[in-house]
Amino acid sequence: MNFVEELRWRGMLQDIMPGTEEQLKKEQTTAYVGIDPTADSLHIGHLCGIMMLRHLQRCGHKPIALIGGATGMIGDPSGKSAERNLLTEETLRHNQECIKKQLSKFLDFDSDAPNAAELVNNYDWMKDFTFLDFAREIGKLITVNYMMAKDSVKKRFNGEYSQGMSFTEFTYQLLQGYDFVWLNEHKNCLMQMGGSDQWGNITTGIELMRKMNGKTAFALTCPLITKADGGKFGKTESGNIWLDRRYTSPYKFYQFWLNVSDQDAEKYIKIFTALNKQEIDSLIAEHQQAPHLRLLQKRLAKEVTVMVHSEEDYNAAVEASNILFGNATAEALHKLDEETFLQVFEGVPQFEVSKTELDAGIQPLELLAERTQIFPSKGEARKMMQANGFSMNKEKLTDTFAPITSAALLNGKYLLFQKGKKNYYLVVAK
Repeated sequence: MNFVEELRWRGMLQDIMPGTEEQLKKEQTTAYVGIDPTADSLHIGHLCGIMMLRHLQRCGHKPIALIGGATGMIGDPSGKSAERNLLTEETLRHNQECIKKQLSKFLDFDSDAPNAAELVNNYDWMKDFTFLDFAREIGKLITVNYMMAKDSVKKRFNGEYSQGMSFTEFTYQLLQGYDFVWLNEHKNCLMQMGGSDQWGNITTGIELMRKMNGKTAFALTCPLITKADGGKFGKTESGNIWLDRRYTSPYKFYQFWLNVSDQDAEKYIKIFTALNKQEIDSLIAEHQQAPHLRLLQKRLAKEVTVMVHSEEDYNAAVEASNILFGNATAEALHKLDEETFLQVFEGVPQFEVSKTELDAGIQPLELLAERTQIFPSKGEARKMMQANGFSMNKEKLTDTFAPITSAALLNGKYLLFQKGKKNYYLVVAK
């Protein structure tokens, strides 16, 4: 497979250094992507770079994931309006372990194949580098004029952002440039990849390698992912969409992809899945015949959720979605853990009752019309129950006399009532 061609049809290619495609056609090539370890989980903003490494490996080349332990201690000024908080070594090591575990779902680190992936941390070679050595060996090779010409630096100096830039951040591009030199010397790495906002830092690395070792290096970038409406990709009201279930549950993760627009689904299915061109083209054509079925979003959500989490998590997310929007069974509802249950029914009107009262049992009409405002009157509640239009915990509730007790509570805490098809109410026992 031709790696550059693969990125091109997927819409994942923006800048490419002359000679890069020829190099990749000539021999197995080692390439790296830098990953910022500021958190102990990656989020979907990292996925494009990870997919580049994944496609690279599938095309027979060798991927290196570089954890920026040293650079993470300084902070990349690209696209940032302010300095970031500096991390301790202990935090960085913890984050590195967590990130490697996540990357293992995308890349083969463990086989004995010549193109098995590797994970490195630039803190390991930067921690013993003295300031004097750095100034003599690296600092003298790149002029301040060259560094000032980079967009990431110019934006901070020309008043687009008001804070200016510390010397620490100004040296970032030299540190990233030296990573490339070190990886070339120790891992025979010839290519760096990243988002298009990294082009300035990447070309500094290529210039540094030329001056230190007289070697030619290669690079390519992918466009920054955007949403069709101009909003920032991967950001929601509640913040980032994380790959770790502790921060974003598989249900919420699945829902994110399921709810993207048609235009974005067409773009994202190429970038964030390993489906081939033929399959994607036929999915897009099928989707365009009946957009209301959201075939593209469903397939995108499935592929990414299975890849990041598991088939089991995907099935559970689909089942949870069906509880709200489909004809799910009481059994499916009882299987939901509390966190997913609350996420599924987020925003649904809630009422509180005393657990002690439920232990003794409450008459349905009293609970529905007096203890809560699910119905304005007992008469209306009775009428709907007798007409078979009312459910408790996904089972029809028709008996107006049988008391409702705490035995019916979901997760020992909740009663879910449903009027008609779409109106849900949550009663919380306190």
